[in-house]
Amino acid sequence: MQAEHFDVLILGAGISGIGAACHLTRKCPGKRYAILERRNAIGGTWDLFRYPGIRSDSDMYTFGFNFRPWTEPKVLADGPSIRKYVRETAEQYGVDRHIRFGIKVTTAAWSSEDGYWTLTAQREEGGEPLRFTCNFLMGCTGYYNYDAGYQPEFPGQKAFKGQLIHPQHWPENLEYQGKRIVVIGSGATAITLVPSMAGKAAHVTMLQRSPTYILSVPAIDPISSRLQRFLPDMLVYRLARTRNINLQRFLYALSRRRPKVVRRMLLAAVRKQLGKNADMRHFTPSYNPWDERLCVVPNGDLFKAIRHGKAEVVTDQIETFTKTGIKLQSGAELDADIVVSATGLNVQLLGGVRVEVDGKRYLPSDSMTYKGVLIEGVPNAAIIIGYTNASWTLKADIASEYVCRLLQHMDKKGYTEVIPRDRDNSRTEDTVMGGLNSGYIRRAIDQLPKQGSKRPWKIVQDYVRDVPILRYAPIEDGVLSFTRKRDKPAGVQPVRMQQPHTSKALRTVVEAS
Repeated sequence: MQAEHFDVLILGAGISGIGAACHLTRKCPGKRYAILERRNAIGGTWDLFRYPGIRSDSDMYTFGFNFRPWTEPKVLADGPSIRKYVRETAEQYGVDRHIRFGIKVTTAAWSSEDGYWTLTAQREEGGEPLRFTCNFLMGCTGYYNYDAGYQPEFPGQKAFKGQLIHPQHWPENLEYQGKRIVVIGSGATAITLVPSMAGKAAHVTMLQRSPTYILSVPAIDPISSRLQRFLPDMLVYRLARTRNINLQRFLYALSRRRPKVVRRMLLAAVRKQLGKNADMRHFTPSYNPWDERLCVVPNGDLFKAIRHGKAEVVTDQIETFTKTGIKLQSGAELDADIVVSATGLNVQLLGGVRVEVDGKRYLPSDSMTYKGVLIEGVPNAAIIIGYTNASWTLKADIASEYVCRLLQHMDKKGYTEVIPRDRDNSRTEDTVMGGLNSGYIRRAIDQLPKQGSKRPWKIVQDYVRDVPILRYAPIEDGVLSFTRKRDKPAGVQPVRMQQPHTSKALRTVVEAS
């Protein structure tokens, strides 16, 4: 089988993969690359999830790409708007012409003898076998399983006569007007669904085992909206981005140093939204702020739905499903026509691709990540993982920039192989997700890469500290091991793809970023 050869292959056409491809186009225009995407559309998460009200849980001034401004007024954008933004970015930089849709990669194998990766794949429709090779591999598939969300087996659920739905597989054109709905969960998905469905449903109940910290933020950024009237979009974007990065860092740092102070602040804000007669036990978590990810709602929409009697929050545990709903351990019963199991994700790195290095299988949990980007002991490979305490794209952007710097350096020096090596035995049992204690992270401890006790193996989850390390620190630091140029791989066919045209004005804006 003839293989197609590329300088760089990117797995995934979601926000990380499109961003990585745009950075390659901007910084390494001579590189031949392709994006292998299993689905038939751009967008990743934002194309997969279609439940009512789906939106970002990070502000768009930090969730947007650093090279292309977010110009819409919404702070927490809805799914279709984000999908449009990612698609238009791909089109603007010509990245859409490099995407191979409907391709499922099953194995990625590195050969030190050959000096390149070989990827075996198949078409989703028809199962036609395919083969690709590349000099450098970038995993931009996110961190969860696209095929199946986390769906626990509830006692008695087969007796339930209504619909049981997981948000990851939302039925198209689901009719829920006038229906009684129970949403199981208390994370970002649940607090998005409840107010979104409350307008049409007869009643919506959010059933949680334990509360989550919830912060209300403005739906529209009033400062940026005013500045956009007389300042360039990129300048307004950068000002809002800088402000919000600093606010995020301040809140997170304060939560770590003074958790009781932040706890009082967050709970006081909720009490103000709900009124003095609110039952705060449904909104008072047992853990400290940022032990789990903080949830945000635009203009307090969840609290408004509760105040207006369209929704309620119940804190209890499920004893069993019944024919007509759910019986709780307290003895109370919740009638339901539809139950939404917003119970979370199943963690899966690299889209489930089996990775081998010289015939030996690579297991993420057996290694660390170098600067949160490269993979310990694995040649010519990067995995793009965003922040847990801030917008995903902040880290994804600078991680892709670092890969571009690395590729430029390797070309300049005549290197064709780079391997991060831990020479100080610095590995710990902490994962790359840091101190985050969310359920989906706890379930995946044995699947996630580890981090070290010190830099460059330690993950700091801090954009301001990561920027100088990834953008400006010397590439050769004694941790990376390089190999000199090899002969061109035999038996593979290079594929040259037309490089996108960018206008002079666009290049000026991009270079300034």
